[in-house]
Amino acid sequence: MKIQAFTILSLAASASAFCTTSPSIKSTTSLSAHSDDNSISRRQTFAAIFSTAAVAISTPALAYQEYLTEPTEAFKESERQRDEFRRKQLVQKKKFNTVLDRFTFESKKEEEFINDLKELKYLVIETEGLPLGIKKEELVKIIRAKKAKGFWPTDVEYNYQALIREIAYQQSPNKDKDIGNPL
Repeated sequence: MKIQAFTILSLAASASAFCTTSPSIKSTTSLSAHSDDNSISRRQTFAAIFSTAAVAISTPALAYQEYLTEPTEAFKESERQRDEFRRKQLVQKKKFNTVLDRFTFESKKEEEFINDLKELKYLVIETEGLPLGIKKEELVKIIRAKKAKGFWPTDVEYNYQALIREIAYQQSPNKDKDIGNPL
């Protein structure tokens, strides 16, 4: 408060710093009743009043603590949930990779292909989509590479298409759509 009062007084004393200075011309004739060298002009008076008011109204800028020193309970809870979600996603990704490896390297018969594709579909339903780290395009590339090798019966294609449809549904479900209405 003492610093603010000192600032106000110093600015009020030097209010002429805020107005334009023009050389004062002393005329020999004066119209005023009393003219002396210490009188101030109207501009200087207004400058002093407005500068004093501006300084008095303004509040000092206080430095506030921008970051918290300790994390809040809500942040800790959010971090715990995030870690739990990532752990679950890693477990799901491991299951997906196991089935994909089996599909790619071990499956040779139609029944094995169908079972692996159905298991992938059930994993997509269980996970409600694909887990973090597995993209639909990568999954399609792996399955199509197996398809390009030759043996790909019609029932396997049906299950492959069902898997792709389920992934598309889980990634953008339209649950508001009326099932009975085809339009």
